Amino acid sequence: MRSNSLFKGSLTTIILTLLEQNEMMYGYEITQKVKEIANDLKITEGALYPALHKLEGDSLLTASFKKVGNRTRKYYKLTENGKTESVNRLNDLKDFVEQMQLILNTKLTTQ
Repeated sequence: MRSNSLFKGSLTTIILTLLEQNEMMYGYEITQKVKEIANDLKITEGALYPALHKLEGDSLLTASFKKVGNRTRKYYKLTENGKTESVNRLNDLKDFVEQMQLILNTKLTTQ
């Protein structure tokens, strides 16, 4: 991956989708899951936590604290509105990718 700039606008969709798939996750776990799935994509804490807080403020996520060993972790979970928003954003992203493929394929065939 040459640049993460294309993914910056998709961070919210990535978070919502991962939470939909995994039910409940904490911040570091989200960054590691993204790294595991898309090795070249790095989500920094500086980008992740403001996005999580915004989603929580928008009532798309709820947060709860759990003690794990000597640590207290903040786990995030989708609300019902978050589940709906996750589906909507994923559909929007799929539509966008399809449109981009049409544009790029047209450009490639005309050259």
